[in-house]
Amino acid sequence: MNLKAGLWQQQTLKLAMTQELSQAIALLQYSSQELAEFLENKALENPLMQIENGNVQPMNPLMDRNRRKHQKSEKDWIEQLADKPFSLEEHLISQLNIANLSAEQLRVIRHLIDNLDENGYFSGDLGEIATTLRVSEESVEDGLAVIQTLEPAGIGARDLQECLLMQIYYQNPTNELAQTIISNYFVPFAEKKWKQIAKELKVSLKEIQDIFDEVQLLDPKPGAKLRKDTTTYIIPDAIVEQSAEGLTVRMFDDALPRISLNESYYKKFKDQDQQVSRFIQDKLQDYQWIVKSIEQRKETLTRVVAKIIEKQTLFFQQGARHLVPMTMKEVAAELEVHESTVSRAVREKYVQTPNGTFTLKSFFTSTIQTVAADENTSSTQVKNAINHLIKEENKEKPLSDQEIVDQLKETKGIVVSRRTIAKYRDQLGIPSSSKRKRFN
Repeated sequence: MNLKAGLWQQQTLKLAMTQELSQAIALLQYSSQELAEFLENKALENPLMQIENGNVQPMNPLMDRNRRKHQKSEKDWIEQLADKPFSLEEHLISQLNIANLSAEQLRVIRHLIDNLDENGYFSGDLGEIATTLRVSEESVEDGLAVIQTLEPAGIGARDLQECLLMQIYYQNPTNELAQTIISNYFVPFAEKKWKQIAKELKVSLKEIQDIFDEVQLLDPKPGAKLRKDTTTYIIPDAIVEQSAEGLTVRMFDDALPRISLNESYYKKFKDQDQQVSRFIQDKLQDYQWIVKSIEQRKETLTRVVAKIIEKQTLFFQQGARHLVPMTMKEVAAELEVHESTVSRAVREKYVQTPNGTFTLKSFFTSTIQTVAADENTSSTQVKNAINHLIKEENKEKPLSDQEIVDQLKETKGIVVSRRTIAKYRDQLGIPSSSKRKRFN
């Protein structure tokens, strides 16, 4: 072994993850909203970058970076009414006959309402609340009982069982069988172990089935409907249209702010002292790199969407039933890019089609084998087939997972395992055959 010291030249090739490259990768995976927010933040720290949002005039972030904090967008008065938050406390308090309540009772009730979770369930501890408010535990229990008499039925319940029992009693106080089953047989009833319940209560399976159907109509989250969620709108990143020449794709950039170079600022400070000049050059390089990264993002996204259209033409022309198997790996291979590039490009991106708006990720499905050696189908098509079979089955003798396997192979030529059927059925929210059985 030669251990002598010396100098050697060696040529190597390696990829260095620069800050600019990292930024380009990040921009590719940004959704439209994330990209707009990124550009606005960049404009605040880069005086050479001007942003323009739709009809909004260009903004000089250095001169006017606090403007956004003080400006309020003008809204239609109807939208302002719709934006008013709804208070659960106000809704419940408005139902009380406050004149008949003492100050202490009202204080306890308000405190109890503060302990209701987003679904309307009481999540506090009666003993702790009594100690905190320096009242008797009996007073707290009475306060909770008052809340439980308010609408919507089931509000203030301590668990699901109590919530459903309150709603059953509210709708039909004389339905003693339903109250008995929910009170004493809640778990076996939910698991559809009805034969033992029917035997002990000396009732028919049809009677239990009727109660189950009634319970299915109840609201397990009574407080949720009193909450007002802000309406969200999906803005597509690409639009696919059917024309006489065929399917066309165009990128929808209107939602993104337009950026431009503040040339007057650049000319004014580029020839200043060395420190200022270096700062301006760094910001110019940063601006140019962002412009380049955005163009690269647009080009990559356009290529990916165009490839999806090429491989999923029948889907865009005839509907979701014609979605064919397609993986990110094969799209990446045909575009001659890395699979991770395709994954980043489709992340939280939407495409507007003649059949509706979809996530780009939803077009990628796993391949399922068929009887024909040269044909395959997609997991989405298999799920649709499972859904159709279960909808058409005899509810008194529902199909088992193995029977679904056999029917798919016989009628559709689709080869799947029983475990795959069970997995897809769970993803579709379809219970097992024993829980789908009806008693008539």
